[in-house]
Amino acid sequence: MKKAFSKIDKVCLFLSPNKTMLGKDVVQKLGEDVTVLGGQKPLVVTDPGVVKAGVVDTVRAALASDGIEVGVFDKVEPEPPARIVDECVRMINEGGYDLIIGLGGGSSLDVAKGASVVATNGGKVLDYVGIDTVKNRGLPKILIPTTAGTGSEATRVLVVTDEEENTKKVVYSNLLLADVAVLDPSLTVSMPASVTADTGLDALVHAIEGYVSVNSTPFAEILGIEAISLIAHNLPIAYSKGGRMQARYNMLLAANLAGAAFTSGGLGAVHGLAYVLGTEYHISHGRSNAIMLPHVMSFNMTGNLQKFADIAHAMGENVEGLSLYDAAEKSVNAVKKLLKAVNIPFMLSEYGIPGGDLPKLVKGGVNQSRLFAPNPRDLTENDIQGIYEGAL
Repeated sequence: MKKAFSKIDKVCLFLSPNKTMLGKDVVQKLGEDVTVLGGQKPLVVTDPGVVKAGVVDTVRAALASDGIEVGVFDKVEPEPPARIVDECVRMINEGGYDLIIGLGGGSSLDVAKGASVVATNGGKVLDYVGIDTVKNRGLPKILIPTTAGTGSEATRVLVVTDEEENTKKVVYSNLLLADVAVLDPSLTVSMPASVTADTGLDALVHAIEGYVSVNSTPFAEILGIEAISLIAHNLPIAYSKGGRMQARYNMLLAANLAGAAFTSGGLGAVHGLAYVLGTEYHISHGRSNAIMLPHVMSFNMTGNLQKFADIAHAMGENVEGLSLYDAAEKSVNAVKKLLKAVNIPFMLSEYGIPGGDLPKLVKGGVNQSRLFAPNPRDLTENDIQGIYEGAL
């Protein structure tokens, strides 16, 4: 274990919700937090799948026991278009809602975060793209993930799709942090195996990128390496037997830790090169990240051999007696084994993406160059092309 950190001349930030509750059936205590936050008329922001799974009914019943009635906005779409946030804000304003409960995967949590601040700041969500452009505190918000992936309940970030430009736009603000995050593994057991896999790998990417980022902090390193270990040892179990509550608990915790890790340390080229898979081919965010992860790791490895060796060890690889390079290489092998264990192909051709699309992939990847600065290895356009060629 690491005994010292060499960041003494750097200001390192750790950001998190005001309160985080973790435990089986902890959602039953939700009414207490709504009351403390002054909510008289809360709105649940979610998607049709969560409604169909009965999770909204669980939340409604928990609040009803405390005499609290809720409205429901259930129009969230995957990779949410900006218009969904603006539509949610209209419902908030017309209905006089005073507290937001984000319930679902990362898309629902991001829409909830966006609606919270736009409702009090005015305009549209795309008006706030960028860093710290939100000026006023949003409506109180409680975020409840039903997947163990994005860690959005722990972050200061929201991502929406700008349909006009066919690209993703990001809002960064401390005012997006949740007032309360509720981590209840009982709400995640209804996830299908494929969603368990995709969201779990999304969390792994967050943990790895936060850990190896050149902007990494002691917080990102401590939280990231623990999240990596938890995911490597629990994702196959949660994937194989969805009712295993201990694995679901550990995965939900890992996703939260990974969200806090990348909030402190930043992301990198995996996210940058995965974005185009979502916008051009409509592959989910988690699956896009999973596909690109081993290819970018293989490229990045030389940027910090020790950290990639640490990742291999955390994932259960035996690195004793190996050279640093060979130990680091084991991290890529460990990720590939995990991908195979949860049935995620990691070659683009297996998703019907032809080699002739390489120029489109490269162009899309270059457009996300903002994510290359924290990457442990610099990327040129030729490097980007080489990574995609390897992934094809």
